[in-house]
Parts: sequence; C-alpha cells; structure tokens
Amino acid sequence: MSDPRSFAALREPRFRAYFLGVASVMMADSIEHVISYWIIFQKFQSPTLGGFAIVSHWLPFLLLSVYTGALADRYDPRRIIQVGMGLFMAVSIGWGLLFLTDSLEMWHAVALLVLHGCAGATWGPSAQLLIHHLVDAPRLPSAVRLIATARWLGLMLGPAVGGPILLMLGPTYGILVNALIYLPLVLWLRKAPYGKKATPPPLRGFGDVIAAARVVAGNRLLLSMTLLAGCASLLVGNAYHAQMPEFAQDFGHSDADFTYSMLFAADALGALVAGLILESRGLLAPRPQTAFVLAILWSVAIGAFALATSYPLALALLFAAGFLELSFYAMAQTLVQINAPPQLRGRVIGVFIMFAMGLRAFSGVTVGLGGSLVGIHWSLAVSAALVFVAIVALRAATR
Repeated sequence: MSDPRSFAALREPRFRAYFLGVASVMMADSIEHVISYWIIFQKFQSPTLGGFAIVSHWLPFLLLSVYTGALADRYDPRRIIQVGMGLFMAVSIGWGLLFLTDSLEMWHAVALLVLHGCAGATWGPSAQLLIHHLVDAPRLPSAVRLIATARWLGLMLGPAVGGPILLMLGPTYGILVNALIYLPLVLWLRKAPYGKKATPPPLRGFGDVIAAARVVAGNRLLLSMTLLAGCASLLVGNAYHAQMPEFAQDFGHSDADFTYSMLFAADALGALVAGLILESRGLLAPRPQTAFVLAILWSVAIGAFALATSYPLALALLFAAGFLELSFYAMAQTLVQINAPPQLRGRVIGVFIMFAMGLRAFSGVTVGLGGSLVGIHWSLAVSAALVFVAIVALRAATR
C-alpha cells in the first residue's frame, strides 16, 4: 500500500535534498532555454531551427534512454547523473563563450543543442532509478509525483529567474552564471544515500533494447502507460516551447520582457499547482483509465491555446495544460516504475522515457517544420487534434 499522508516522500530528509537538487537542475535547464532560444530567434529568425531545437533535444532520449537505463541497472546511478550534469555545464559555458566572442553561427547552435539533448538522455533514467534508493516502497508513488513536480518547479522558476538574468546580466554573462547552478546536485551526489540493488543481467548493447521491449510488451499495464506517454509526445510534446518567441510576437509582445517569460512559466505554474494540490490532498490515485482521461483533456487545452488570440486566455490555457500534463504523466510513470521488474527497472524506465521524451523529437517536425508551412498556430492546433484522436483510440483499445 502507498503512504496516504500528504507529501509523504518529503518526510524523508534525503529525498528532500534530492527534490531540491532536481528542481535546481531543471531551473538551470530552463534558464538556458530562455536565453538560447531568444538569441537563436533574434539572430536567425528561423522556425526551422526552432523545430530542430526540439528534435535535437529529444532525439537522444529516443536513441539512448534504454542504454543509459541499462547502465543505471549495472552501475552506480549517482555517477551517471554527475556525468550528465557535467555535459549540461559544458553546454552553458559553450553558449557563453560564443556570445562573448560574437561568433555564434548556425552550426554552433546545432552542435550545442545536440549535446544538450545527450546530457538529458544521460541522467534521465538514473535520476528515476535513484528514487528507489531514497524512499521505501509505500512512499514511491509520492516520490515519483514529487520529482515530476520538481521538474516543473524548475521549469517555472527558469523563466522567473532567467528573464531577470537576461535583462540584468545579458545573455553572455547570464548563461555563464547559469552553469554554476548545476554544481550543488553534483556535490551532493558524492555522498548521497545508495543501497544494494537487485543483480542485473549483463550489458548486451542492442539486446538490452529487445529485452526491455519484451518486458513492456508482455505487461498490459506497462504497455498502455508507455504508449499513452508516447502518443502525447509524438505530435505535441513540448514543441511549442521553442516557438514561444513567435507566439509572444503574435500576441504583441516582441521584447524579452516579463510578458515573454510568462508564456514559458504559465504551464510550468499549472504543473506545480497540480503537484501541490494532488500531494496535499491525496487525490487521483494512480489508475490507467484516469491517466487516459487527463491526457485527453490536456490535448484539448493545447489545441485551444494554439488558436487563442488573447494573451490572458493563452496564459490560462497554458496553466490548464501544465496542470493536466503533470497529472497524467506522473501517474503513468508511477504505474510503470511500481510494476517494473526490479532487476530490469532501469531498462524499463528507459523504454518509458524513450516513448515519453524521445518521441518528442518528432513533435519538432510537426509543430516546428509544419509551422514554417502553415504557421505555428495551425500546426500546433492540428497536432493537438491528432493527439486527441490517438489517445481516444488507444483508451478504447486497451480498456
């Protein structure tokens, strides 16, 4: 049974430290996006490059998540997380040096965007697997939802902190300062609690992908939740984030000011509120059909945002989308982590992340590249409609 108390996992001191560390990392990630996406848009004015930013960010999750999950099964996940943090820091420093020398070219942007995606794929499965070493089984559902909340907390604080940094320090020194935000988690992980794990099978390269896929395919619950996350990511994901400068411009806010940052922060705030309400009230116990309903409502909110012409309405819809996204995503991930075989948990989490995040690479094609043909509003609206149809069909097929 799960612990019914509010914020159950946060009652464990070592998990509290990890929660804050993950939130700070996601804040640094978000700050880098706020600054780099703005500079890319101002310098190149390219929706195609905005679409590539999404593809390059998520394609490594598609290609590498199962492998890094297998590494997390076999080796100390704390060290793998630290490697990911080192890559994040290198990317922020790279942006800063290019801004400082005024030598940024499109191929530089492409290379740094790809490296940033590789950093995310490196630490993602290990970050989820480490949760099992920080809390006991009854607190695991709370811990998974709280880590998802920490992710969105960081994404919300990113624009709130990144906007003022961009205004006060400028993009060059702002993004260099941002590199330092990753350090606290790196240092904490040196002596973070870590217990014994189930004996994993040896690393087998592509065989790990096949083995993990068979485990997921052979379990109806694992399969339905993985496909649900994949459907949401395939056509929409968070592709609209890279297009926020153009959305801001269409709403009449063409400067890097508070109104631009609020578009980034609105759905993150909705997700944060969802995490706080659901944890404090013990609402929405993990159930597959509930996850499907929440995902359907999320697609409706995204489609409505795409067609909104009012800035306040757009903020409200993004808030609703964030609330619903955290609710269904955390629920799906909780069900997967609880039901995964312990000795293959990292690989199964890798499969889930491959679908939930890796397939977002293709949303960069539908929203970003499609936006260069029909405009980002219509490309996002059509993508959301297709997600709605796909999830309704999947719910009917797996009921």
